[in-house]
Amino acid sequence: MLKDKIKSLAKAYKEEVIQNRRHLHSHPELSYQEYETAKFVKSKLEEIGIESLEQKATTGWTALIKGKNPDKKVIALRADMDALPIIEANEVPYKSQNPGVMHACGHDAHTASLLGAAKILNEVKDQFEGTIKLIFQPGEEVAPGGASYMIKDGALNNPRPNGIIGQHVMPFIPAGKVGFRQGIYMASADELYVTVKGKGGHGAMPETLIDPVLIASHMIVALQQVISRAASPKIPSVLSFGRVEALGATNVIPNEVKIQGTFRTLNEEWRAKAHQKMLQIAKGIVEGMGGEVDFEIRKGYPFLQNDPELTARATDAAKEYLGEENVIDLDIWMAAEDFAYYSQEIDGCFYRLGTRNEDKGIVSGVHTPTFDIEEDALEIGAGLMAWLAVAELQKA
Repeated sequence: MLKDKIKSLAKAYKEEVIQNRRHLHSHPELSYQEYETAKFVKSKLEEIGIESLEQKATTGWTALIKGKNPDKKVIALRADMDALPIIEANEVPYKSQNPGVMHACGHDAHTASLLGAAKILNEVKDQFEGTIKLIFQPGEEVAPGGASYMIKDGALNNPRPNGIIGQHVMPFIPAGKVGFRQGIYMASADELYVTVKGKGGHGAMPETLIDPVLIASHMIVALQQVISRAASPKIPSVLSFGRVEALGATNVIPNEVKIQGTFRTLNEEWRAKAHQKMLQIAKGIVEGMGGEVDFEIRKGYPFLQNDPELTARATDAAKEYLGEENVIDLDIWMAAEDFAYYSQEIDGCFYRLGTRNEDKGIVSGVHTPTFDIEEDALEIGAGLMAWLAVAELQKA
């Protein structure tokens, strides 16, 4: 059976996938600066013998693996390549060699897995019908998201996929297991940049001031009404402010306060209404207390929705490959992912690869200095991606 052949190849290529992941982990590059990473990906694809490489969005790549009857159906597989501005705290042989930059979200594992899947698929291309499009994209971590640039640059054209599958590591799922969810899965994400302006001066003479610190405090508290009173309890929403900068002193009130935050939800209609509600509340509070406000909403990724039918088929295929006990149901997650752009264009399935190993102490969450993965999971990372693509092509 083709499934067994893919499993065998995934096992055979496991060490190569691990070494590719370690190389990428040692040489991380920030969003939209993945120049050496792109060269590495290109060289590996050429080694495999894959043709039809096209450069997209400066540091992205697409490539095709054509089986028999290549026009019958097209399925895309996607990996992201960028790293984060984090100082790595792990003491491992493959520790980041680029100071202040770290693969703390597993994109090194995603890229290595897709390279492994590509090698497997290229070796068995005479055993399936259709075409598999590989998408290696930059800039997932930084708005507006590398996926949006890849789409604008034609990554979903010539040929246009019938569907797309993406994989992401999950440190809360044990290695050996994967997770799927049909329908809405991840949130939209908007960045908030607010400046509250007043009149600073000596803290001992408040009657001569318009205190932006006090005003900003009231505004932050009042804005939580957007979630607690304006939002339907049926629509998950999050409003968080993570940075408040008031550069005064113990006895100095500054002229302004700068605030940064994020708003996330799972409904586009409510998202637009919430934006207007935030602006209204901020303006009313700040101006009512004598100040001025600049409230910028930088619209980020849309919510991510997994196509129910494609995801159901992928879940069944994963159960065939790993066993039903190793495939779990996921809950909604209020983090965001620019894979959402693809899922807004074509049928999408974004699933999770378990990478946790408590016995080895591999338990840290993504975006932390101690994040790492159980590398044994990469055998599944490469093999399952390959199998999901082939299984989908086999469906009418």
